[in-house]
Amino acid sequence: MTFHDFLARRAEAHPDREALVDHRHRVTYGELAARVDRTAAALQSLGLGPGDVVTIQLPNWVEFAYVFFACERIGAIANQIGPDFRSREVEYIVRFSESRAFVCPATFKGFDYVEMVRSLRPKLTALKAVLVLGGGDADTVSLDELIYGPTPPPPLKPCRMAPDAVMRMAFTSGTTGNPKGVTHSFDTTLPAGHILNGAMNVTDKEVFLVYLPLGLNWGYLTLLQSIMAGARAVLLDRFSGRAALELIERERVTFIPSAPASIIAMLNDPELARFDLSSLRVVITGGASCPVETIRTFRARIPGHLIELYGMLETGFHTFTRFEDDPEAVAGTIGRPAPQMALRLIDEHGHDVRPGAEGEIAAKGPSVHLGYHKNPAANAELFTADGWFRTGDLGVMEPSGNVRIVGRLKEMINRGGKKFFPREIEEILYTHPSVLHAAIVGVPDPRLGERNCLCVIPRPGTSVSLTEMVAFLRDGVATYKLPEELEIFDEFPFTPTGKIQRHALTRQVLARRSS
Repeated sequence: MTFHDFLARRAEAHPDREALVDHRHRVTYGELAARVDRTAAALQSLGLGPGDVVTIQLPNWVEFAYVFFACERIGAIANQIGPDFRSREVEYIVRFSESRAFVCPATFKGFDYVEMVRSLRPKLTALKAVLVLGGGDADTVSLDELIYGPTPPPPLKPCRMAPDAVMRMAFTSGTTGNPKGVTHSFDTTLPAGHILNGAMNVTDKEVFLVYLPLGLNWGYLTLLQSIMAGARAVLLDRFSGRAALELIERERVTFIPSAPASIIAMLNDPELARFDLSSLRVVITGGASCPVETIRTFRARIPGHLIELYGMLETGFHTFTRFEDDPEAVAGTIGRPAPQMALRLIDEHGHDVRPGAEGEIAAKGPSVHLGYHKNPAANAELFTADGWFRTGDLGVMEPSGNVRIVGRLKEMINRGGKKFFPREIEEILYTHPSVLHAAIVGVPDPRLGERNCLCVIPRPGTSVSLTEMVAFLRDGVATYKLPEELEIFDEFPFTPTGKIQRHALTRQVLARRSS
Protein backbone atom coordinates (compact mmCIF):
# COMPACT_ATOMS: atom_id res chain seq x y z
CA MET A 1 0.00 0.00 0.00
CA THR A 2 1.22 3.54 -0.72
CA PHE A 3 0.18 6.99 0.48
CA HIS A 4 -1.86 7.73 -2.64
CA ASP A 5 -4.14 4.81 -1.81
CA PHE A 6 -5.12 6.64 1.41
CA LEU A 7 -5.58 9.98 -0.33
CA ALA A 8 -7.69 8.52 -3.14
CA ARG A 9 -9.87 6.68 -0.65
CA ARG A 10 -10.45 9.80 1.45
CA ALA A 11 -11.15 11.97 -1.58
CA GLU A 12 -13.70 9.50 -2.90
CA ALA A 13 -15.46 8.98 0.42
CA HIS A 14 -15.46 12.61 1.65
CA PRO A 15 -14.60 14.97 -1.22
CA ASP A 16 -16.05 18.03 0.56
CA ARG A 17 -14.41 17.46 3.95
CA GLU A 18 -11.64 19.91 4.81
CA ALA A 19 -8.17 18.36 4.66
CA LEU A 20 -5.76 21.30 4.93
CA VAL A 21 -5.86 24.88 6.20
CA ASP A 22 -3.12 27.48 5.97
CA HIS A 23 -3.01 31.29 6.16
CA ARG A 24 -4.42 31.62 2.62
CA HIS A 25 -6.31 28.43 1.76
CA ARG A 26 -8.90 25.98 3.01
CA VAL A 27 -8.61 22.79 0.94
CA THR A 28 -11.01 19.83 0.82
CA TYR A 29 -9.97 16.23 0.21
CA GLY A 30 -11.40 16.39 -3.29
CA GLU A 31 -9.42 19.54 -4.07
CA LEU A 32 -6.27 18.09 -2.52
CA ALA A 33 -6.39 14.96 -4.70
CA ALA A 34 -7.07 17.03 -7.84
CA ARG A 35 -4.24 19.50 -7.14
CA VAL A 36 -1.78 16.73 -6.35
CA ASP A 37 -2.52 15.16 -9.73
CA ARG A 38 -2.30 18.50 -11.54
CA THR A 39 1.06 19.21 -9.86
CA ALA A 40 2.26 15.71 -10.80
CA ALA A 41 1.28 16.27 -14.42
CA ALA A 42 3.15 19.58 -14.39
CA LEU A 43 6.30 17.98 -12.99
CA GLN A 44 6.03 15.24 -15.58
CA SER A 45 5.75 17.83 -18.34
CA LEU A 46 9.10 19.25 -17.18
CA GLY A 47 10.72 15.88 -17.88
CA LEU A 48 10.75 14.58 -14.32
CA GLY A 49 9.95 10.95 -13.68
CA PRO A 50 10.82 7.68 -11.92
CA GLY A 51 13.87 7.85 -9.66
CA ASP A 52 14.40 11.60 -10.03
CA VAL A 53 14.98 13.47 -6.76
CA VAL A 54 12.87 16.59 -6.18
CA THR A 55 14.13 18.75 -3.30
CA ILE A 56 11.31 20.69 -1.64
CA GLN A 57 12.08 23.73 0.52
CA LEU A 58 8.66 25.20 1.21
CA PRO A 59 7.20 26.57 4.44
CA ASN A 60 4.06 25.15 6.06
CA TRP A 61 1.82 26.02 3.12
CA VAL A 62 -0.63 23.74 1.31
CA GLU A 63 1.61 23.76 -1.76
CA PHE A 64 4.15 21.64 0.14
CA ALA A 65 1.56 18.86 0.22
CA TYR A 66 0.75 19.25 -3.47
CA VAL A 67 4.38 18.92 -4.55
CA PHE A 68 5.43 16.24 -2.06
CA PHE A 69 2.49 13.95 -2.77
CA ALA A 70 2.78 14.63 -6.52
CA CYS A 71 6.23 13.02 -6.52
CA GLU A 72 4.70 9.62 -5.81
CA ARG A 73 2.38 9.96 -8.81
CA ILE A 74 5.36 10.23 -11.20
CA GLY A 75 7.67 7.81 -9.37
CA ALA A 76 10.01 10.57 -8.16
CA ILE A 77 11.73 10.74 -4.76
CA ALA A 78 10.71 13.67 -2.55
CA ASN A 79 13.62 15.21 -0.65
CA GLN A 80 12.36 17.50 2.11
CA ILE A 81 14.42 20.28 3.70
CA GLY A 82 13.43 22.94 6.21
CA PRO A 83 12.86 26.55 5.11
CA ASP A 84 15.60 27.74 7.50
CA PHE A 85 18.38 26.00 5.55
CA ARG A 86 20.67 28.41 3.72
CA SER A 87 23.15 28.28 0.85
CA ARG A 88 25.83 26.03 2.35
CA GLU A 89 23.31 23.43 3.53
CA VAL A 90 21.15 23.69 0.41
CA GLU A 91 24.12 23.31 -1.93
CA TYR A 92 25.38 20.25 -0.03
CA ILE A 93 21.95 18.56 0.10
CA VAL A 94 20.91 19.29 -3.50
CA ARG A 95 24.28 18.18 -4.84
CA PHE A 96 24.67 15.11 -2.62
CA SER A 97 21.11 13.92 -3.34
CA GLU A 98 21.65 14.51 -7.08
CA SER A 99 18.40 16.45 -7.22
CA ARG A 100 16.87 17.09 -10.62
CA ALA A 101 14.42 19.75 -9.39
CA PHE A 102 14.32 22.27 -6.56
CA VAL A 103 11.12 23.85 -5.23
CA CYS A 104 11.14 26.95 -3.04
CA PRO A 105 9.25 30.16 -2.24
CA ALA A 106 10.39 33.44 -3.78
CA THR A 107 10.76 34.88 -0.28
CA PHE A 108 9.91 33.82 3.27
CA LYS A 109 10.70 35.61 6.52
CA GLY A 110 12.59 38.24 4.54
CA PHE A 111 14.93 35.77 2.85
CA ASP A 112 15.38 35.76 -0.95
CA TYR A 113 15.44 32.10 -2.05
CA VAL A 114 15.60 32.99 -5.76
CA GLU A 115 18.84 34.89 -5.23
CA MET A 116 20.24 31.98 -3.22
CA VAL A 117 19.43 29.49 -5.99
CA ARG A 118 20.77 31.85 -8.65
CA SER A 119 24.14 31.96 -6.88
CA LEU A 120 24.23 28.17 -6.40
CA ARG A 121 22.98 27.03 -9.78
CA PRO A 122 26.34 27.00 -11.62
CA LYS A 123 27.59 24.48 -9.04
CA LEU A 124 24.48 22.26 -9.27
CA THR A 125 24.95 20.74 -12.69
CA ALA A 126 22.40 17.93 -12.21
CA LEU A 127 19.59 20.39 -11.47
CA LYS A 128 17.09 20.41 -14.32
CA ALA A 129 14.41 22.83 -13.04
CA VAL A 130 13.83 25.36 -10.26
CA LEU A 131 10.18 25.90 -9.37
CA VAL A 132 9.32 29.03 -7.40
CA LEU A 133 6.13 29.87 -5.53
CA GLY A 134 5.17 33.54 -5.43
CA GLY A 135 7.65 34.98 -7.91
CA GLY A 136 10.88 34.04 -9.65
CA ASP A 137 12.84 35.09 -12.72
CA ALA A 138 13.47 34.03 -16.30
CA ASP A 139 15.52 31.03 -15.21
CA THR A 140 12.81 29.56 -12.95
CA VAL A 141 9.39 27.98 -13.42
CA SER A 142 6.33 29.55 -11.76
CA LEU A 143 4.80 27.01 -9.37
CA ASP A 144 1.76 29.28 -9.05
CA GLU A 145 1.13 28.98 -12.78
CA LEU A 146 1.56 25.20 -12.73
CA ILE A 147 -0.91 24.72 -9.86
CA TYR A 148 -3.39 27.57 -10.27
CA GLY A 149 -2.89 28.88 -13.82
CA PRO A 150 -5.65 28.89 -16.47
CA THR A 151 -3.82 26.42 -18.73
CA PRO A 152 -3.73 22.87 -17.36
CA PRO A 153 -0.66 20.72 -18.00
CA PRO A 154 -0.80 17.70 -20.34
CA PRO A 155 -2.69 14.69 -18.91
CA LEU A 156 -0.88 12.82 -16.14
CA LYS A 157 0.56 9.40 -16.90
CA PRO A 158 0.58 8.02 -13.36
CA CYS A 159 3.37 5.77 -12.12
CA ARG A 160 2.63 3.12 -9.51
CA MET A 161 5.49 3.09 -6.98
CA ALA A 162 6.39 -0.13 -5.19
CA PRO A 163 5.72 0.08 -1.43
CA ASP A 164 9.31 -0.96 -0.67
CA ALA A 165 10.99 1.49 -3.09
CA VAL A 166 12.73 4.63 -1.86
CA MET A 167 10.05 7.35 -2.01
CA ARG A 168 11.46 10.05 0.24
CA MET A 169 14.72 11.33 1.54
CA ALA A 170 15.49 13.77 4.32
CA PHE A 171 18.67 14.93 5.94
CA THR A 172 19.61 14.72 9.60
CA SER A 173 19.43 17.99 11.50
CA GLY A 174 23.18 18.32 11.79
CA THR A 175 23.74 18.61 15.55
CA THR A 176 27.12 17.12 14.66
CA GLY A 177 28.93 17.45 11.32
CA ASN A 178 27.47 17.26 7.82
CA PRO A 179 23.86 16.07 7.62
CA LYS A 180 23.28 12.50 6.43
CA GLY A 181 20.64 11.59 3.84
CA VAL A 182 18.08 9.21 5.35
CA THR A 183 16.00 7.11 2.94
CA HIS A 184 12.49 5.74 3.50
CA SER A 185 9.91 3.75 1.58
CA PHE A 186 6.15 3.59 2.09
CA ASP A 187 6.79 0.38 4.00
CA THR A 188 8.92 2.29 6.53
CA THR A 189 6.88 5.53 6.51
CA LEU A 190 3.24 4.49 6.75
CA PRO A 191 3.79 2.33 9.86
CA ALA A 192 4.83 5.42 11.82
CA GLY A 193 1.44 7.01 11.10
CA HIS A 194 -0.42 3.80 11.91
CA ILE A 195 1.45 3.32 15.19
CA LEU A 196 0.83 6.80 16.60
CA ASN A 197 -2.71 7.18 15.28
CA GLY A 198 -3.64 3.87 16.88
CA ALA A 199 -2.00 4.57 20.22
CA MET A 200 -3.45 8.10 20.46
CA ASN A 201 -6.98 7.05 19.39
CA VAL A 202 -6.93 9.39 16.40
CA THR A 203 -10.18 9.60 14.40
CA ASP A 204 -11.43 11.59 11.42
CA LYS A 205 -12.67 14.23 13.91
CA GLU A 206 -9.10 15.18 14.83
CA VAL A 207 -7.77 18.68 14.13
CA PHE A 208 -3.96 18.71 14.02
CA LEU A 209 -2.00 21.93 14.49
CA VAL A 210 1.22 21.63 12.51
CA TYR A 211 3.80 24.27 13.26
CA LEU A 212 6.69 21.82 13.20
CA PRO A 213 8.22 22.36 9.73
CA LEU A 214 6.75 20.13 7.02
CA GLY A 215 10.24 20.11 5.55
CA LEU A 216 11.38 18.06 8.55
CA ASN A 217 10.36 14.56 9.51
CA TRP A 218 7.90 15.08 12.35
CA GLY A 219 5.98 17.85 10.61
CA TYR A 220 5.66 15.70 7.49
CA LEU A 221 4.62 12.62 9.48
CA THR A 222 1.91 14.66 11.23
CA LEU A 223 0.53 15.71 7.85
CA LEU A 224 0.60 12.05 6.85
CA GLN A 225 -1.20 11.01 10.05
CA SER A 226 -3.95 13.54 9.42
CA ILE A 227 -4.67 12.40 5.88
CA MET A 228 -4.43 8.72 6.79
CA ALA A 229 -7.14 9.36 9.41
CA GLY A 230 -9.27 11.55 7.15
CA ALA A 231 -8.81 14.41 9.63
CA ARG A 232 -7.92 18.11 9.23
CA ALA A 233 -4.43 19.64 9.44
CA VAL A 234 -4.05 23.33 10.26
CA LEU A 235 -0.66 24.62 9.08
CA LEU A 236 1.18 27.46 10.82
CA ASP A 237 4.19 28.83 8.95
CA ARG A 238 5.54 31.35 11.49
CA PHE A 239 5.40 29.99 15.00
CA SER A 240 4.86 32.17 18.02
CA GLY A 241 3.18 31.26 21.27
CA ARG A 242 0.42 33.78 20.56
CA ALA A 243 -0.17 32.60 16.97
CA ALA A 244 -0.49 29.00 18.16
CA LEU A 245 -2.92 29.92 20.95
CA GLU A 246 -5.08 31.90 18.52
CA LEU A 247 -5.27 28.96 16.10
CA ILE A 248 -6.08 26.46 18.85
CA GLU A 249 -9.05 28.60 19.83
CA ARG A 250 -10.25 29.49 16.32
CA GLU A 251 -9.85 26.08 14.66
CA ARG A 252 -10.75 24.03 17.76
CA VAL A 253 -7.44 22.17 17.57
CA THR A 254 -7.35 18.80 19.30
CA PHE A 255 -3.83 17.43 18.62
CA ILE A 256 -0.43 19.18 18.64
CA PRO A 257 3.05 17.71 18.13
CA SER A 258 5.59 20.10 19.61
CA ALA A 259 9.14 20.75 20.68
CA PRO A 260 9.51 21.74 24.35
CA ALA A 261 10.62 25.28 23.41
CA SER A 262 7.25 25.91 21.73
CA ILE A 263 5.33 24.70 24.77
CA ILE A 264 7.41 27.06 26.91
CA ALA A 265 6.55 29.93 24.54
CA MET A 266 2.82 29.26 24.94
CA LEU A 267 3.08 28.91 28.71
CA ASN A 268 4.93 32.25 28.88
CA ASP A 269 2.25 34.18 26.98
CA PRO A 270 1.00 36.75 29.52
CA GLU A 271 -2.58 36.33 28.26
CA LEU A 272 -2.62 32.52 28.21
CA ALA A 273 -5.64 32.36 30.52
CA ARG A 274 -7.92 34.27 28.14
CA PHE A 275 -7.71 31.67 25.35
CA ASP A 276 -10.27 28.87 25.09
CA LEU A 277 -8.10 25.77 24.79
CA SER A 278 -10.79 23.32 25.86
CA SER A 279 -10.70 21.47 22.51
CA LEU A 280 -7.17 20.20 23.16
CA ARG A 281 -7.04 16.44 23.59
CA VAL A 282 -3.38 15.55 23.04
CA VAL A 283 -0.13 17.51 23.07
CA ILE A 284 2.95 15.43 22.25
CA THR A 285 6.36 16.79 23.09
CA GLY A 286 9.52 15.46 21.51
CA GLY A 287 12.53 16.43 19.43
CA ALA A 288 14.36 17.26 22.65
CA SER A 289 13.82 16.17 26.23
CA CYS A 290 11.15 18.25 27.94
CA PRO A 291 12.23 19.63 31.32
CA VAL A 292 10.23 18.06 34.14
CA GLU A 293 9.32 21.51 35.48
CA THR A 294 7.80 22.43 32.09
CA ILE A 295 5.73 19.23 32.10
CA ARG A 296 4.31 20.07 35.51
CA THR A 297 3.53 23.66 34.54
CA PHE A 298 1.79 22.48 31.36
CA ARG A 299 -0.41 20.06 33.28
CA ALA A 300 -1.42 22.82 35.65
CA ARG A 301 -2.29 25.40 32.98
CA ILE A 302 -3.25 23.71 29.68
CA PRO A 303 -5.94 21.02 29.18
CA GLY A 304 -5.42 17.68 27.46
CA HIS A 305 -2.95 14.83 27.79
CA LEU A 306 0.74 15.70 27.60
CA ILE A 307 2.60 12.80 26.01
CA GLU A 308 6.40 12.52 25.95
CA LEU A 309 7.61 10.94 22.71
CA TYR A 310 10.99 9.81 21.52
CA GLY A 311 11.86 9.23 17.91
CA MET A 312 14.03 10.45 15.09
CA LEU A 313 14.20 10.70 11.33
CA GLU A 314 15.83 7.27 11.18
CA THR A 315 13.34 5.39 13.38
CA GLY A 316 9.95 7.09 13.32
CA PHE A 317 8.07 7.10 16.63
CA HIS A 318 10.08 4.79 18.89
CA THR A 319 8.75 5.27 22.43
CA PHE A 320 6.12 7.37 24.18
CA THR A 321 4.24 7.67 27.44
CA ARG A 322 0.62 6.50 27.55
CA PHE A 323 -2.72 8.06 28.48
CA GLU A 324 -3.07 5.70 31.43
CA ASP A 325 0.34 6.54 32.93
CA ASP A 326 0.61 8.34 36.25
CA PRO A 327 1.93 11.76 35.10
CA GLU A 328 4.33 12.11 38.01
CA ALA A 329 5.62 8.56 37.68
CA VAL A 330 6.61 9.05 34.03
CA ALA A 331 7.73 12.69 34.23
CA GLY A 332 11.22 12.91 32.79
CA THR A 333 10.96 9.62 30.89
CA ILE A 334 10.21 8.91 27.24
CA GLY A 335 7.79 6.12 28.09
CA ARG A 336 7.82 2.59 26.71
CA PRO A 337 8.47 1.26 23.20
CA ALA A 338 5.71 1.87 20.67
CA PRO A 339 3.63 -1.06 19.44
CA GLN A 340 5.62 -3.10 16.88
CA MET A 341 8.84 -1.28 17.82
CA ALA A 342 11.64 -2.96 19.77
CA LEU A 343 14.26 -1.31 21.97
CA ARG A 344 17.53 -2.49 23.48
CA LEU A 345 20.19 -0.72 25.54
CA ILE A 346 23.59 -1.82 24.28
CA ASP A 347 27.27 -1.19 24.95
CA GLU A 348 29.93 -0.24 22.41
CA HIS A 349 30.23 -3.90 21.35
CA GLY A 350 26.51 -4.27 20.68
CA HIS A 351 25.86 -6.35 23.79
CA ASP A 352 22.92 -5.70 26.13
CA VAL A 353 23.88 -3.77 29.26
CA ARG A 354 22.92 -5.10 32.70
CA PRO A 355 19.50 -4.05 34.09
CA GLY A 356 19.53 -0.47 35.38
CA ALA A 357 22.77 0.43 33.60
CA GLU A 358 23.22 3.16 30.99
CA GLY A 359 23.36 1.98 27.40
CA GLU A 360 22.95 3.25 23.87
CA ILE A 361 19.36 3.04 22.66
CA ALA A 362 19.05 0.70 19.67
CA ALA A 363 15.91 0.42 17.56
CA LYS A 364 14.30 -2.24 15.41
CA GLY A 365 10.87 -2.26 13.83
CA PRO A 366 8.79 -1.43 10.74
CA SER A 367 9.51 2.32 10.72
CA VAL A 368 13.32 2.11 10.88
CA HIS A 369 14.88 3.68 7.78
CA LEU A 370 16.35 1.85 4.81
CA GLY A 371 19.82 3.34 5.32
CA TYR A 372 21.86 6.46 4.59
CA HIS A 373 22.12 7.65 1.00
CA LYS A 374 25.59 7.02 -0.48
CA ASN A 375 27.11 6.52 2.96
CA PRO A 376 28.18 2.89 3.46
CA ALA A 377 30.52 3.88 6.31
CA ALA A 378 27.64 5.34 8.38
CA ASN A 379 25.43 2.35 7.56
CA ALA A 380 28.16 -0.04 8.75
CA GLU A 381 28.79 1.99 11.90
CA LEU A 382 25.20 2.62 12.96
CA PHE A 383 23.54 -0.71 12.15
CA THR A 384 24.62 -3.71 14.21
CA ALA A 385 25.34 -7.02 12.51
CA ASP A 386 21.89 -8.28 13.49
CA GLY A 387 20.08 -5.23 12.10
CA TRP A 388 19.57 -2.95 15.12
CA PHE A 389 19.95 0.78 14.52
CA ARG A 390 22.21 2.64 16.96
CA THR A 391 20.55 5.98 17.82
CA GLY A 392 23.50 7.66 19.56
CA ASP A 393 21.24 8.42 22.54
CA LEU A 394 22.05 6.99 25.96
CA GLY A 395 19.24 5.75 28.18
CA VAL A 396 18.39 3.84 31.32
CA MET A 397 15.51 1.38 31.59
CA GLU A 398 13.53 1.89 34.80
CA PRO A 399 11.94 -1.11 36.57
CA SER A 400 8.58 0.08 35.23
CA GLY A 401 9.80 -0.42 31.66
CA ASN A 402 9.93 3.31 30.98
CA VAL A 403 13.13 4.68 29.47
CA ARG A 404 14.94 7.78 30.65
CA ILE A 405 17.34 9.63 28.34
CA VAL A 406 20.58 10.55 30.06
CA GLY A 407 22.41 12.18 27.14
CA ARG A 408 23.98 11.66 23.76
CA LEU A 409 27.23 9.79 23.24
CA LYS A 410 28.79 12.88 21.67
CA GLU A 411 27.42 15.35 24.25
CA MET A 412 29.30 13.92 27.20
CA ILE A 413 31.60 16.44 28.89
CA ASN A 414 34.97 15.10 30.02
CA ARG A 415 36.38 17.38 32.70
CA GLY A 416 39.76 16.14 33.81
CA GLY A 417 38.79 12.51 33.22
CA LYS A 418 35.47 12.85 35.06
CA LYS A 419 32.60 12.49 32.63
CA PHE A 420 28.98 13.60 32.89
CA PHE A 421 25.98 14.41 30.72
CA PRO A 422 24.76 18.04 30.65
CA ARG A 423 21.10 17.03 30.79
CA GLU A 424 21.43 16.01 34.46
CA ILE A 425 22.45 19.56 35.47
CA GLU A 426 20.15 21.31 33.01
CA GLU A 427 17.10 19.57 34.48
CA ILE A 428 17.90 21.14 37.86
CA LEU A 429 18.52 24.57 36.35
CA TYR A 430 15.11 24.56 34.67
CA THR A 431 13.54 24.68 38.15
CA HIS A 432 15.24 28.03 38.86
CA PRO A 433 12.71 30.89 38.57
CA SER A 434 15.03 33.08 36.46
CA VAL A 435 16.03 30.43 33.88
CA LEU A 436 14.10 30.21 30.61
CA HIS A 437 16.61 28.00 28.74
CA ALA A 438 19.85 26.46 29.96
CA ALA A 439 22.63 24.46 28.33
CA ILE A 440 26.03 23.36 29.57
CA VAL A 441 28.78 22.91 27.02
CA GLY A 442 32.39 21.84 27.36
CA VAL A 443 34.94 24.45 26.31
CA PRO A 444 38.64 23.67 25.78
CA ASP A 445 40.91 23.91 28.82
CA PRO A 446 44.67 23.28 28.69
CA ARG A 447 44.75 21.58 32.09
CA LEU A 448 41.44 19.72 32.31
CA GLY A 449 40.70 19.10 28.64
CA GLU A 450 37.27 20.68 29.06
CA ARG A 451 35.68 23.16 31.46
CA ASN A 452 31.97 23.57 32.15
CA CYS A 453 30.42 26.64 30.56
CA LEU A 454 26.80 27.37 31.46
CA CYS A 455 24.77 29.20 28.81
CA VAL A 456 21.51 30.76 29.99
CA ILE A 457 18.62 32.65 28.45
CA PRO A 458 17.06 34.39 31.49
CA ARG A 459 13.33 34.86 31.83
CA PRO A 460 12.16 38.37 30.84
CA GLY A 461 12.82 40.91 33.56
CA THR A 462 15.29 38.69 35.44
CA SER A 463 19.04 38.27 35.60
CA VAL A 464 21.36 35.47 36.72
CA SER A 465 24.95 35.30 37.94
CA LEU A 466 27.49 32.51 38.05
CA THR A 467 27.63 32.71 41.85
CA GLU A 468 23.85 32.33 42.05
CA MET A 469 23.78 29.36 39.67
CA VAL A 470 26.60 27.54 41.46
CA ALA A 471 24.91 28.12 44.83
CA PHE A 472 21.65 26.77 43.41
CA LEU A 473 23.35 23.55 42.29
CA ARG A 474 26.09 23.05 44.86
CA ASP A 475 24.33 20.84 47.37
CA GLY A 476 22.81 18.57 44.75
CA VAL A 477 25.59 17.60 42.33
CA ALA A 478 29.24 16.66 42.32
CA THR A 479 31.62 19.61 42.25
CA TYR A 480 33.13 18.59 38.90
CA LYS A 481 29.68 19.10 37.32
CA LEU A 482 29.29 22.69 38.54
CA PRO A 483 29.45 25.55 36.02
CA GLU A 484 32.78 27.38 35.94
CA GLU A 485 31.82 30.05 33.44
CA LEU A 486 28.55 31.78 32.54
CA GLU A 487 27.43 33.16 29.20
CA ILE A 488 24.12 35.02 28.82
CA PHE A 489 22.26 34.68 25.52
CA ASP A 490 19.13 36.17 23.96
CA GLU A 491 18.64 33.01 21.89
CA PHE A 492 20.22 29.61 21.35
CA PRO A 493 20.93 27.89 18.04
CA PHE A 494 18.15 25.31 17.88
CA THR A 495 17.49 22.77 15.17
CA PRO A 496 13.97 23.23 13.77
CA THR A 497 12.80 20.30 15.91
CA GLY A 498 13.91 22.02 19.11
CA LYS A 499 17.26 20.37 19.81
CA ILE A 500 20.01 22.70 20.98
CA GLN A 501 22.87 22.64 18.48
CA ARG A 502 25.56 22.28 21.09
CA HIS A 503 28.44 22.41 18.64
CA ALA A 504 27.09 25.71 17.29
CA LEU A 505 26.52 27.06 20.81
CA THR A 506 30.09 26.10 21.74
CA ARG A 507 31.38 27.94 18.66
CA GLN A 508 29.45 31.06 19.72
CA VAL A 509 30.99 30.88 23.19
CA LEU A 510 34.49 30.53 21.74
CA ALA A 511 33.85 33.37 19.28
CA ARG A 512 32.95 35.67 22.16
CA ARG A 513 36.26 34.85 23.83
CA SER A 514 38.32 35.56 20.75
CA SER A 515 36.64 38.88 19.94
